[in-house]
Amino acid sequence: MESIYWVLTWACHRRCRHCYDDRFRPYARGELGRVVDEGRRAWRAILANLPDDFSYRADDDASAPRRRGRLVLAGGELLLDGVRDELFHPVLDGIRERWGHAAPHVSVQTTGDVLEPRFIEAMLGRGVGTIAIASIDDHHVGMEGEGKFALMERVRAMMAPFGVREIALGIARDPRLESPAAREDAGGPGPFFLFFGAQPELWIGELWPRGRAWTHGLSQATYATNFCARWSGGKRFLDHDAAGSEVAIEPDGSVYPCCLKTRVALGNLTEEKLVDVLASLRGHPAFDAINDGDPERMGEAAGWSRADFRRAATQTDPTGRTMSNVCLGCDAFFAARLADDVARIRAARLAARR
Repeated sequence: MESIYWVLTWACHRRCRHCYDDRFRPYARGELGRVVDEGRRAWRAILANLPDDFSYRADDDASAPRRRGRLVLAGGELLLDGVRDELFHPVLDGIRERWGHAAPHVSVQTTGDVLEPRFIEAMLGRGVGTIAIASIDDHHVGMEGEGKFALMERVRAMMAPFGVREIALGIARDPRLESPAAREDAGGPGPFFLFFGAQPELWIGELWPRGRAWTHGLSQATYATNFCARWSGGKRFLDHDAAGSEVAIEPDGSVYPCCLKTRVALGNLTEEKLVDVLASLRGHPAFDAINDGDPERMGEAAGWSRADFRRAATQTDPTGRTMSNVCLGCDAFFAARLADDVARIRAARLAARR
């Protein structure tokens, strides 16, 4: 795989209005333990069912050199008390035990406002290669306006003693969102850190029509906004041996073709191997359409024309806005037709394993 996006827990210290999933929120005392335990029960089986060879072809030439894949660990917030030592650190240790020197490049996402030098030291000591500060936008409370720039300077000061080098995204409209040093020193070995968020120029700038972003009427995604064909969308998710491949995993092992997540999971990695799930979907017209980044085509073989898909993709959000987006069309087709296919294919896989 080129990339796997693995949400270890729903526990977060924030309840952001623009979040793509309502389950990311604060959990108190015993409730926190219960939500963290969901990930604790599943992570060992999930690791065991990820690909043995965590590398991918850089292009379509079978003889091309292979590159090391990336495993993105996220929450919620993984650095919280009750999450960090109980779940996050054991998973990092488990990754090293699973793959050794052939381990994927491990990237960790954090809001950055709870980051401390001791957390950086613990992550680097457990093999983390990139620390991504994922709150640099005006949607996060306290990061509006100048707040984000103050956080960036605090993070840079914390990273410097550990020799962690900043990577520039290279597409920020405001030059303050990138450091000149990052632009000048893009090569060389890690570890690295970077900043990103729901900025207008990024792939999630319009906000996914999901979770609290949908509830609060914050998504600006139109029908021309094809998240499926963007990074972390469904495009090439079946091509697990090639560049562009990525899937998303939830704390309980549920696996999806994109970070936005389809209406139902494709399988569960506590029960079966990821490559088996993907292989079973190859050749299905709907999943081939997602794999091509053309979700509008996904219903044609089942009697849904592109016009039918477009009509189903138009919905009214909770604020009363009429919105049209291909993700909504995908949801509608899953609910009407595809969920039953997924259940049937999954049952056949599990029967074959038994």
